[in-house]
Amino acid sequence: MHNFRKIKAWEEAIELSVLVYSITQNFPETEKFGLSSQIRRCSVSIASNIAEGAGRETSAQFAYFLSVSLGSGNELLSQLLLSYRLGFISQEDLGKIEDKIDKVQRMIIKFKKQL
Repeated sequence: MHNFRKIKAWEEAIELSVLVYSITQNFPETEKFGLSSQIRRCSVSIASNIAEGAGRETSAQFAYFLSVSLGSGNELLSQLLLSYRLGFISQEDLGKIEDKIDKVQRMIIKFKKQL
């Protein structure tokens, strides 16, 4: 087992969630239980799956949860691209989040290879 708090990818994923929460608070009220909520859940899922995998008994189990985390990152990006097209987020905010997602995913991939 690993201590998820010491995993750099987990820390970066938490920072990504904070950024996502900050940006989505400006979404229209009509999206409070729709796209905004789904985006927030996706961002939280990235760090949560890293933490859950860290508590598993084998590296193979941990690797599975890291893969799920990568999938959540892709889902998050897809929803953010839709949000941009709908005019809910700016190109600048989209760029910030895309960069952060990319960084987190690269860290997860590197960590997964080291298991």
